[in-house]
Amino acid sequence: MELKRGYFITFEGADGCGKTTQAKLLVEWLNKKQLNNIFTFEPGATDLGKSLRQILLHYDKPVANAAESFLYLADRAQHVQGVIKPALLENKIVICDRFVDSTLAYQGFARGEDIEKINFLNKIATSGIAPDLTIVFDIESEIAQERLGKEKDRLESEGITFHKKVREGYLKLAQGEPQRIKVINANNSIEEIFEQVKKLVGELLNL
Repeated sequence: MELKRGYFITFEGADGCGKTTQAKLLVEWLNKKQLNNIFTFEPGATDLGKSLRQILLHYDKPVANAAESFLYLADRAQHVQGVIKPALLENKIVICDRFVDSTLAYQGFARGEDIEKINFLNKIATSGIAPDLTIVFDIESEIAQERLGKEKDRLESEGITFHKKVREGYLKLAQGEPQRIKVINANNSIEEIFEQVKKLVGELLNL
């Protein structure tokens, strides 16, 4: 089945919500339907992004909030130009694990950076490219942290208060853009969650 245009789908949620597992299941489902797609992620999907990811997730000294935001935005700008935009121009379905809403939830709502400024900078970093559909996998912060185990990166290691702010941020974003952002209860089983994912993606693609 050939698509007449590219589609951009982003998966969002707190670390430990299961979004990466769902993204990979979606790729398998689309492949079975012979729909051309790619899976990508942030941060770190490009060569430059790999270096930025190492700093963002494993740098062991203090990082200024604004510096953290700019590093994510730099990764995003490279990602859009090098991966996302070319795939969309080839009429592919792009499934992306994290995008603009992550910066809003983590650096905006949780870190306290100015939301309007982040929105402005995101538009520059993305060249105006926005998702057709964003799925937020909502889960209680305590459960998400338990799922991560003991080996955590710099952001995963933040306290429970930080992660609750991230969750609240995602829910506020969904309330503000209900047409684009859909929330799924990630406390359910993998199979139950994926049924909802297939329904949302099927509606977007008119399957």
